Amino acid sequence: MSSPAPKPPPSSHNPFETRTRSPNPHSSALLVIDMQNYFSAIAAPILSSLNTTISLCRKSNIPIIFTRHRHKSSADHGMLGEWWGGDLVIDGTLNAELMEEVRREEEDRVVEKSTYSAFVGTGLEEILRGMGVREVIVVGVMTNLCCETTARDAFTRGFRVFFSTDATGTVAVELHEATLKNLAYGFAYLVDCKRMSKALS
Repeated sequence: MSSPAPKPPPSSHNPFETRTRSPNPHSSALLVIDMQNYFSAIAAPILSSLNTTISLCRKSNIPIIFTRHRHKSSADHGMLGEWWGGDLVIDGTLNAELMEEVRREEEDRVVEKSTYSAFVGTGLEEILRGMGVREVIVVGVMTNLCCETTARDAFTRGFRVFFSTDATGTVAVELHEATLKNLAYGFAYLVDCKRMSKALS
């Protein structure tokens, strides 16, 4: 699933971004997807923007939820085992741990998952509903796999979705841009650090 990170992507998604909106800090949660050692090469280029986004949300009292992708046995591999030929994030290994460079604090909840969507088999929807959350802001890795699937799943479950263009990352510029185009067209409002800072100031 992991490989060297690409150069920062151009903004070819702009023609598809016909809707703009700012997150409401009183009804939002930040979802930090899979910032783990396994994905460190992909995560490195977005680390500054991601930590900035975390800090902005923390200052605005927006709850922050981290996800940690891991597999405990072959029973939870599902289609990922076939698709990635066994190259999976195994629980209990250093690769499965969250990166130390990410600004997580003790009170930040961690949701563990074993497939692309952070909503499948995790209780995340119930957690968010219980907190009164109606909007989610998605950051992390990989743009086109776990981040995109989580964003789409959130939308279909009735959450307003904000998706970061500069605090998500993947293995190729083309994949990153494809996700931004599709989400801007039908699923999510695109944001970046600059927009987040303006919205939450």
